[in-house]
Amino acid sequence: MPSTPVDLPVALVTGASSGIGRSVAIALSEAGYAVALTGRRAAEVSDTAALCSGPALEIIGDITSGEFVESLFSQVEAEFGPVAVLVANAGAGVSASVARTTDEQWAQMLDLNLTAPFRCIRRALPSMVERGDGRIVAVASVAAKIGEPYIAAYTASKHGVLGLVRSAATEVARSGVTVNAVCPGYVDTPMTDATVAGIVAKTGRSAQEARAMLEAKQKNGRLVTADEVAEAVLFCVRTGSVNGQAITLDGGSTT
Repeated sequence: MPSTPVDLPVALVTGASSGIGRSVAIALSEAGYAVALTGRRAAEVSDTAALCSGPALEIIGDITSGEFVESLFSQVEAEFGPVAVLVANAGAGVSASVARTTDEQWAQMLDLNLTAPFRCIRRALPSMVERGDGRIVAVASVAAKIGEPYIAAYTASKHGVLGLVRSAATEVARSGVTVNAVCPGYVDTPMTDATVAGIVAKTGRSAQEARAMLEAKQKNGRLVTADEVAEAVLFCVRTGSVNGQAITLDGGSTT
């Protein structure tokens, strides 16, 4: 861990312990960024750091805590320097019909998938605007654009984060800062593995059958890869003319 800021632009990735967050962190590191990685599972965040080709700072904590978000940014700024790229990736899903969705499940989805990105974006924007340069990318979902049964709380949170992205993008459009979202369908990650397990438990289908159901939801007949999502994030990072957009990756299913 450096005692002085690194001589590289700094990217902060939330939810960096596995899946999309890990792929994004590796891609940004290979693109020349010093990466700050945060998540709840220390061993897995360390595994991600070990796969990065450049400097990597590991900060473990609960992104749904406002106090942690403030300390996270303060530590990154102290150890690496100001955040040039924020990838708000941390998220989770829960499956239940509207009638069976509990207050606890509803709050969990909003806290992690909407309020945590809001706090990170709110914290990142002022210094980016002051410098006249910055990139923010929220990892949303095709559920930010459409409704789907049995994931009402998740869908509401992702619709919310897309609205947040669009509003923030409009506010900073003349500043040199961009705010975008990537909206993948089902991605081949541990989160989808959990979805498969839930389908198996509720329906009695085999894991193979459950995974095939998710693959069939995308017109190209396969899951999105985490690396494909990382490529879309890099596109948003590299392209200053793209702002307030929701880039869909689902094999052509959402048009």
